Amino acid sequence: MRKRMLLLLLLVLLNSHASDAQNTQTQIIPKLALLFRDIYGPNGLIVNSEDVLPDGSTHSAHFNSEFQSSFTQFNVAIASQLTTLPIPSPASGFTYTFDTSTGTFRRSTQSFGPILAERAETIGRGKFSFGFNFQQFVFGSIEGVDLSRVPAVFRHDDFQLGGGRSDVVTTTNTIDASVAQFTAFLTYGITNRLDFSVAVPVVRTHLSLLSDAVIQRIGTAQNPKIHFFRDPSDPTKFGNERQYFAEGTAAGVGDVIFRLKGTALRRGSLALALGTDVRAPSGDEKNLLGSGAAGVKPFAALSLVVKRIAPHLNAAYQRNGKSELAGDIKVGTKVHLPDQVFYVAGADVGIRDRLTLAVDFLGQTVLRSPRIIPITFVAANDARFPDILFHKESFNDFSGSAGVKMNIGKNLLANFNLLFRLNDAGLRYRLAPLIGLEYGF
Repeated sequence: MRKRMLLLLLLVLLNSHASDAQNTQTQIIPKLALLFRDIYGPNGLIVNSEDVLPDGSTHSAHFNSEFQSSFTQFNVAIASQLTTLPIPSPASGFTYTFDTSTGTFRRSTQSFGPILAERAETIGRGKFSFGFNFQQFVFGSIEGVDLSRVPAVFRHDDFQLGGGRSDVVTTTNTIDASVAQFTAFLTYGITNRLDFSVAVPVVRTHLSLLSDAVIQRIGTAQNPKIHFFRDPSDPTKFGNERQYFAEGTAAGVGDVIFRLKGTALRRGSLALALGTDVRAPSGDEKNLLGSGAAGVKPFAALSLVVKRIAPHLNAAYQRNGKSELAGDIKVGTKVHLPDQVFYVAGADVGIRDRLTLAVDFLGQTVLRSPRIIPITFVAANDARFPDILFHKESFNDFSGSAGVKMNIGKNLLANFNLLFRLNDAGLRYRLAPLIGLEYGF
């Protein structure tokens, strides 16, 4: 019965829904990282003008906006999120110490440990632990701006000269972004105080953009043949409104993470571990499967065992390398992805011999990252339209985590967890469920 329930839950989480739009001009995007650029480029949002109709050229190049010129900021936000998605701890739920009086290993804690955090205890010399976890992230907002209604205003080149150049194109954009992450991990106890772990994520990323564009005739009210959208199904028809849609889905191996963790201090029930995660840029960054940059994250984990309660504290600093996602993927320019500082506080409680409750507060500070500011655009005729502006600034984002670990076999654990946001900073997901299995021997 338990196996059937696990399988059913996994199938539900794996099911995803693609965006659908009718009466739109749809773009086929070869790489997900180009989606925002191409929908507003020569193959996307096209504004025509009567004076260029004979040679078939377009008028779209005369419009610009913070949304178009700064489209990479969304790529940076998504890439940064990929480097900081909480990966379940590869530390084993079963930890052992060698009892010299009996010559055998015994369990070192009564709980099965945290799910997304780290504890100081190591697995034990010669011990193995392996398993997998599945997580689903559906992003709903960025900086508190609902992804279903992201505004953007396009201005004409040399708009300050007035006349027909006063026209603007207003857009309301629906962004659908999700990441499904299946992570397999292996941990081996090199010594009683030193563990080696590797985590291999398989990622499926979906991204779509539906843009409702409207030409606001500030300076061409008397001449609708200057600046218009042509009907792709009938070149003789034109108008002031058009929908544009682009989407893509990619799947593959993400960025592989290697870890060394050692217990540096042990005083009775108190322990301190130091370790380092090394991220290999193995995921395809052009399809938003990976960050496109190597990363190093030294960390410390402090834990205390008081009977069935085991509180823990974590701190880490993530140093990221250069990635095309932070630069210009079209020409291959690389720029450093933002670094992050991580901090975690929580506890795992052995409610019963076969059941552990794990709760955590997870925080991170993202350093000098692109952020969105909602603004009001004021046109030449004093008409006002919602808009956005990008700027770089450090910010904090906070999440909460609650889950359980169930011992469903001799050395087999089932993990269930929910991750939820506590503030609106950065690119934020809704409830992020996790299920997984872990086996130690």
